[in-house]
Amino acid sequence: MGQKIRPPRLRSVTAAKAHEHRVTSEVGRLRTVLLHRPGAELKRLTPRNSDKLLFDAIPWVGRAQEEHDAFAEALRSRGVEVLYVTELLQDALEYEAAREQAIADAIIDLRLGDQLRRVVEGYLRDLDPENLAHTLIAGLAHEELKAGHGLVYRLMNRMDFIVDPLPGLLFTRDNSTWIGDQVAVTSLAMEARRRESALTGLIYTHHPRFADVQPIYTPSLEHLEGGDVLLLTPGVIAVGTGERTTPAGVERLARQVIGAGLAHTVLAVPIAQERATMHLDTVCTMVDVDTVVMYPPVAHSLTAHTVSLHNGDLHVSDPRPFLEAAAEAMDLDRLKVIDTGLDPVTAEREQWDDGNNTLAVAPRLCVAYERNIETNAQLEASGIEVIRITGSELGTGRGGPRCMSCPILRDPPARP
Repeated sequence: MGQKIRPPRLRSVTAAKAHEHRVTSEVGRLRTVLLHRPGAELKRLTPRNSDKLLFDAIPWVGRAQEEHDAFAEALRSRGVEVLYVTELLQDALEYEAAREQAIADAIIDLRLGDQLRRVVEGYLRDLDPENLAHTLIAGLAHEELKAGHGLVYRLMNRMDFIVDPLPGLLFTRDNSTWIGDQVAVTSLAMEARRRESALTGLIYTHHPRFADVQPIYTPSLEHLEGGDVLLLTPGVIAVGTGERTTPAGVERLARQVIGAGLAHTVLAVPIAQERATMHLDTVCTMVDVDTVVMYPPVAHSLTAHTVSLHNGDLHVSDPRPFLEAAAEAMDLDRLKVIDTGLDPVTAEREQWDDGNNTLAVAPRLCVAYERNIETNAQLEASGIEVIRITGSELGTGRGGPRCMSCPILRDPPARP
């Protein structure tokens, strides 16, 4: 684990006991989840940089924090242990090896040049774990580096960032996802988000809670994002391929998980390469062991290729309707579908507002944004209990409750 640079703070997450990490479905009762409470990194968003940092609007940060706190409390009230990225990162940065890795990842940006890189490295090395974690997440602005000098520093716009902030860290599902007892630390496609995986990987590598964890995927591999990975049932995984996850990423994950015995079937699901459908979980999530909520325009047009491993080679089937292929792989007669909204206009609005992006806390119990009135009514009419949360500010980065949560421990699901 390496030598600590100073005695660690006392935290419940570092208690000296064995922790179980295992997720085999989307709907088994949720026991432990990883969240990131939005902070100073959201205050860095401006009309000038929001597009680059992948936010569609400038959030009211205080209200976003209130909404996120309510989300976390809703989970705790249902018996879910909530872990926070910032706290885990601070703990990990107590270790010298973790600090070295974090600083190296932060200064690798080629636009810095050698001279400014040395200055930034020295600045980061002088920070204690708490302030280093803050800077790695919130970024380092040109005007904050008082010791800056050299050509690159002088020619930079004073409003630019030397270390970019990570507002997308709010969506913890994307940069890591658990498959069985192993974690896939993903390879994010968008430049603005790639350092998120580095920080998450650092936590899983250096935090004592995850001392025995083995990664099934790493950021050095082909592009793969957690929002595209749905654990339909133990042994069956659907992976969307579109704007963020490449076919090569699906192929790599299939080979890894099937080879490791974590799955026997992977469904490769092509989705439109558009922001509104950036991940599979923007059009489909599970709310019961045999039930999904889906965006009506894609429910019966979505296809899937069944991927399996035979004698070391991947076998890929011809495309079939997704609902048909999924039901067969899950050993179900059919997969029940709940539509997003009723009429086409409402369905489109509620899909954009993450109506499909539900988080199952248990079978037939899910968290959803309260603003998706018709979708929530559809869920309840189908016997699904909905925990409504506000998300007017949280949703400005185009993500819902599932996007904002990385389950670390779920109970095994019961058969339907």
